[in-house]
Amino acid sequence: MKALAIETATTACAIGVLLDDGFVEERVLDRDRRHTEVLTAGIARVLLEHDLEVRDLDVVVVDRGPGLFTGLRVGIATAQSLANAVGIGLVGVTSLEVLAHFAYEAGVRGKFVGLVDGRRGEVFAQSFDLVDGSDAVDEPRVMTPTDVVASWGATTKVTFGGDGATRYRDIFSGLKNVTIGDFDIPSPASALALGAHRRASDAVPALYLRDADAVANFTTREKRP
Repeated sequence: MKALAIETATTACAIGVLLDDGFVEERVLDRDRRHTEVLTAGIARVLLEHDLEVRDLDVVVVDRGPGLFTGLRVGIATAQSLANAVGIGLVGVTSLEVLAHFAYEAGVRGKFVGLVDGRRGEVFAQSFDLVDGSDAVDEPRVMTPTDVVASWGATTKVTFGGDGATRYRDIFSGLKNVTIGDFDIPSPASALALGAHRRASDAVPALYLRDADAVANFTTREKRP
């Protein structure tokens, strides 16, 4: 199988490619929210380096969120355009399950909480049991760091991973039962591993969990007396 993974849920923009022989390469294109500027050119470059065209791929895997609104729109729109243009499969994965899969493959076991920075003093969170795989325990939700501490601060042992964990490291590192993983970007290689086992579709719905910043700001202004 040949596949491309697109990761734009965080401030970083990254891609991954899977070849028939099982070789996987992942590449961070940018870390400063320049998804629109770097994504298409980065895809073209990595495909050229592996002597591939989009039509040679079997599937495009894209992170559908939760994450930053603009980044998700760019990533999903690009993935759907590529897949539909040449008639190949399209698969969506979530940023939090990708973090959990990476943690499991890296040797983390037990309770894991994926945390994606949602800005506005919030994170997108979901917990997993990493025993015989990365099994979700609950649904993705919006939480404050204080909520996270209240929910998992007393757990016997738990690992936090994602850019939400690193952003609020000062809060979480004071918890004796918590280990902070040193990975912040959902891994395109993990997205490829998850996507390879899922049925492709024609479209992937974004998992936003809340309104975009512009909508939220407008609503706040409208409510002011």
